[in-house]
Amino acid sequence: MINMNRTLTYTIPTEYDGFQIDKFLKAQGYSSANITAIKKMPNNVVIDDEWVHMNRKLSAGDVLTVNISEDDSSEKIPAVKMPLDIVYEDEDIIVINKPAGLPIHPSLNHYEDSLANSLAYYYESQGKPFIFRCANRLDKNTSGLTVIAKHLVSANILSTMVKNRDFHREYYAIVRGHIDPPQGTIDAPIGRVGDSIITRQVDFKNGERAVTHYEVIKEENGHSLISIHLETGRTHQIRVHFKYIGHPLIGDHLYNPDFEYMQRQALHSHKIEFVHPITKTVMEFVAPLPNDMSAIFNSSAL
Repeated sequence: MINMNRTLTYTIPTEYDGFQIDKFLKAQGYSSANITAIKKMPNNVVIDDEWVHMNRKLSAGDVLTVNISEDDSSEKIPAVKMPLDIVYEDEDIIVINKPAGLPIHPSLNHYEDSLANSLAYYYESQGKPFIFRCANRLDKNTSGLTVIAKHLVSANILSTMVKNRDFHREYYAIVRGHIDPPQGTIDAPIGRVGDSIITRQVDFKNGERAVTHYEVIKEENGHSLISIHLETGRTHQIRVHFKYIGHPLIGDHLYNPDFEYMQRQALHSHKIEFVHPITKTVMEFVAPLPNDMSAIFNSSAL
């Protein structure tokens, strides 16, 4: 098995002159756990071809090389050959357009048919270890874009972006009927339904604040296609909020079992935008509506 190796190089700017290496790396988004793990890796931090300690002080203009080497794999994820729609890939991240019906990770009754299984096979076929680190998890029946980190540093930086709302997502959803107003914000707290671990509801007494911004893109055949941006990230937020305003998503087995046109909730992760965790380039990806959603409208260009 080949190690998953990534070499990151930093030219130290003036403002970090005199910083210890570990403090500089924390400023680049490395977590304490990342630094502890890297300390155990061979030839981990190098200046001028010389291995140095993490407490070494940096000088402006130094070229610092960080060698990340991982050989562990997620043991509980069997490698299974399945189609994989890779939208983008580099040494730090991989962006997938996930079909509806595919769980993100193995679970009861889905031990060998998840996105993680497919990626495990993809890595194994290249002789590389695989640890599943997904930045934006999607429900099994939600289609669209998801990002997986390839190593511990990109994973931590992406996770921090998601937590800080610096990872921007646009969803498309389909509901029946005419939404008025066609653009607005739903600000209604969400909590569990009784003792259920899965089902959620708007709950003004015990719920957590949840904010959803929406805009109707198109109305046709008695249905509305909506663009959605989330200000918060509560479980089932989109599905619960649109039920609350009287326009639940079609095909939603939990909140609106209306299966005339869709056999799954009409929800799609259409667009994601974020700053690349390592190169700091602005990344933007779009996945067009899948066939089961676009078929509800006569027009093709969606």
